Amino acid sequence: MTSEQQTVRWGFLTTGKIARKVAADLALVPGSELVAVGARRLESAQAFVAEHAPGARAHASYADLVADEGVDVVYVASPHALHLEHVRMALEAGKHVMVEKPVTLTAAQAEEMVALARHHDRFLMEAMWTACHPVVRELRDRLASGELGRPRTLRAELGFRVDALPDDRLLDPALGAGALLDMGIYPLTFAHLLLGEAERLQADAVLSPTGIDLDVAVLGRYPDGVLATLSASMTSWSDRSAAIATDRGRIELRGQFHHPDEAVFTPFADGSTNDESGSEEPLHIRGAEPVVGSGYAHEVAEVSRCVREGLRESPLVPHSQTLTLMRQLDDVRRQVGVRYPADD
Repeated sequence: MTSEQQTVRWGFLTTGKIARKVAADLALVPGSELVAVGARRLESAQAFVAEHAPGARAHASYADLVADEGVDVVYVASPHALHLEHVRMALEAGKHVMVEKPVTLTAAQAEEMVALARHHDRFLMEAMWTACHPVVRELRDRLASGELGRPRTLRAELGFRVDALPDDRLLDPALGAGALLDMGIYPLTFAHLLLGEAERLQADAVLSPTGIDLDVAVLGRYPDGVLATLSASMTSWSDRSAAIATDRGRIELRGQFHHPDEAVFTPFADGSTNDESGSEEPLHIRGAEPVVGSGYAHEVAEVSRCVREGLRESPLVPHSQTLTLMRQLDDVRRQVGVRYPADD
């Protein structure tokens, strides 16, 4: 991860858990600096600045943050339902934007957001750190080259038990609650990155009394007849793993698949059985560069690189990919019967 002459100056809109994680990694990215933070309360912004960026400016409102002339990029980390409003504020103020995943609640809102970015001639990227992760990027390239064989099936699951009050964001339908948008977007994105755009998705889910998806499973058919099983859960402790079976062997993601420690390809000799006796020397895939921090650093570095180069979207997380995944989320919600006020 190299430094450039131009320092890209970041402003953070909101101070929640994910913003704290990204701020910690941003400090490790050469040529990127957190210079301002905006919150609904000045005390919250000041506390965030004191912890993550002493000397940065603390703003008592989001409007003041986006109006800060010393900010180049605004990172929007508010709840999904507020993304469009906050991204619009930043774009209209002339700022480039990185917005947390998923970018909005619906594909229609995402299309509006992309149109706004193009209208204001500003950079916009979904904060999909998985697509920027060195291990995932190298695995994608090696799989596409044919080196690891022809993919036939893929499995990915992500989940954890959510014990929260009924008004928590993860349980409030008005804020885009449910396992799909918070967790399911990762298996869907992982499959898209490695297999291409899904040809068909079939989904089922268990819903809460308030109509949010607590557990969701998706069977996807991808180009060249590849099948994927993808799942997300708010009620159980998933191992957060992923694996791909090819006609030459199997690939396992070590660590949590959406920000893995490495991928391991175990080839099998022709005519062997699927056990250790038939396996050959494994190939360890760790990426062309080391993972920096917790992994968020790579999305920060990609945004800063694109802004320096005058790009309006990232080749790693292009608008077309973001919109495709949002349409898939809409499709899955329709199939399982989950609706948000934004759908109306």
